[in-house]
Parts: sequence; structure tokens; C-alpha cells
Amino acid sequence: MLTYIVPFIVLILIVVFIHEYGHYYFAKKYGVGVTDFSIGFGKEIFGWNDKSGTRWKICWIPLGGYVKFFGDRNVYSQADHEEIINKYSKEEQDKLFTLKPLYQRALIVFGGPLANFILALVIFFSIYTFIGKDFTPAVINEVQKDSPAMVGGLKEGDVILEIDNNEVQSIMDVSKYIMMSTADVIDFKVKRSYDELILKIKPDLVEGEDNLGNKINKRMVGIKLGAYNDQVNHVKLGPAQSILHAFNEVYYVSVSSLKYIGGMIVGKADTSQLGGPIRIAKISGQVADIGLLAFISMMAYISISLGLVNLFPIPMLDGGHLMFYAFEKVLGRPLSQKTQEGFFRIGMFLLISLMFFTTFNDLKDLGLFR
Repeated sequence: MLTYIVPFIVLILIVVFIHEYGHYYFAKKYGVGVTDFSIGFGKEIFGWNDKSGTRWKICWIPLGGYVKFFGDRNVYSQADHEEIINKYSKEEQDKLFTLKPLYQRALIVFGGPLANFILALVIFFSIYTFIGKDFTPAVINEVQKDSPAMVGGLKEGDVILEIDNNEVQSIMDVSKYIMMSTADVIDFKVKRSYDELILKIKPDLVEGEDNLGNKINKRMVGIKLGAYNDQVNHVKLGPAQSILHAFNEVYYVSVSSLKYIGGMIVGKADTSQLGGPIRIAKISGQVADIGLLAFISMMAYISISLGLVNLFPIPMLDGGHLMFYAFEKVLGRPLSQKTQEGFFRIGMFLLISLMFFTTFNDLKDLGLFR
């Protein structure tokens, strides 16, 4: 159990700290008072006050965190304007988040997800610069009999160039692009001798295991791959190439995740693959056993996910606040307190429903439900 819990806590502490520090950085930049910087929820384990009066603390439930601003009624940055004007002096009002210009409030809220994307960029940049990136072309060594690949026309010796318009830069990309596709038919662009062909392959959905031994529903086309001319091409990149490929990876993961979520909503993607804290903890421990590089890489993907999910227009998330600010920009005034609280109740219901759904999937993954 400790092999799961310890890596999970380390991962969450780092990713959540970076997210909340993004909010904190922009808040301090625009002169907003910060009363609490919390990693986790619930009762405080330990903490300290800095010279500006911010309480930095670690709490018992390590499933998130928050930055609470001076004058807010709660950690969701809700405050009553009339009460603020009557309660605080002019000097104190200058530190209030809710009285800041709209663009500053939006940047403070967006700072959390932005910090998560930056963390992922830094991780990928560092890996590509100091460890390297694989550019081994993907060659089909075997096409299984009567498989979707054979039916679709793939042949031994084909070099895979693109999958669903995603450039295959490495043999490592093939399974990733197949698994992340939500289309009924996957487009393969291959090089055969001197010709480039586009073939349409309808994958099978097969119950199997991932590289860590976890049960998943895999999209399979029935091919075995090898290195082109049996030569592995793994190279360290210069700073410019590293940052370019880092941006490409963050962009691909973000777009693919959104497509996958959209596919789940319309019933085209497998909802059983959606996991919560239990699954993250399990995979964190498994990846940590493989090595530090794999663990840090997973941290980058979790950081992207956290940043992306927080941008969803759901009240209680950063995206919900940004949605309110969009209404404020259009209407020329903030939404009424009553309207905002109604939205927050809807957001709470959605988040609790998602939590129960992902927890149920996690327990199924552990074999506690059938």
C-alpha cells in the first residue's frame, strides 16, 4: 500500500502546489491579499505564516488545494460587494480580489491552469534536452491474419507516416495514436516502396492489459512493429527543438483529451477508462517502480490533465469563474449573488457525480465490482 500512497502524495503535492502557485503569483503581482495557501483540504497538519500574513499549510486530504484571498467569504472567491465597501478601509479595499479589474481577476484565475501547462512544458523540455527523444521510424514487421490491418490493406514492410493526420515521428507514437483515437475508422498513411497510401482501418476493441498490468479495453489493429533497418534513433535535442516538441506534446495531449471526453459524452469512447484518485495512486506507484524518468513523465501528463479539467466551464472550477467573467464582460456587470450560488450548486452536483463515477470505475479496476 505504501508503494502506491507515497508516490501518489508526492505527485499530487507537486502538481497541486504548482497549480495553486500560479494563482498566488498573479494575485501578488496585482496586489491582492492572500490569507491562505493550502495544499489539501480538511484539518491542517502543519503550516507557517510568512511576513505578508499568508498562512502556508498542508492539510490531511491531499486531493487538491486552494488559495484564499483577503475578504473572500470562502475558498471559491465569493464576496459581497456592498458588504466589502462598508467593511473595509480604502487601503484594505486595494487588496481585495473582487474589486480588481476584470482582466486581472481573469489572469489570476487562469494562472493555475497556466502553471500546470508550464510545468509539463518544463518536464518535456528537460527530458528531450538531457535524456533525448526517440525518432525511430515505425515499420510493420507482421500483419496478423484476418486482423483489421489485413482487411484494411496494411502490409509487412509498410512504414507508418501518419495516424489520423498525426505525424508518426517515432515507433512509440503508433500505439498512443491508436489508443487515443475515438473514430470508428482510423486513417493510416503509410509509405510502401516509393508510394504513399492512405488506408482506412476499423480497429477491434479487445479487453487486455496495459504495460503496467492494468485491465483496459484496447483498440487493436493487429500489427507488430519494428525499427526501420533495425536501427534505433534516439537523440538529444537542442533547446529550440526541445521546446517545439514539448509544445507539440502538450498540445496533442490537450486536444486528444478533449476529443476523448467529447467521445464519452456522445457515447463513442470507453467511459470505463475514466479514473479517479484511486487509479492515479495505483498507477503512480507502478510507474515509480519503473524509475524516476517514467514517474516524472507521468507527472507531466497529470499536470496537463489538471490544468485542462480546471478550465472546464463548471462552477467551482477555474473555468467556471472564467465563465462568470465572460458573462460580466458581456452584461457590463457581475452576475447576481443568487445566480452565482445557483450555478455553484449545479457545479457541486456535477463534481460529486463525477467523483462517484470515477471512484466506481476505480473500484471495478481493483476487482471489487463486476
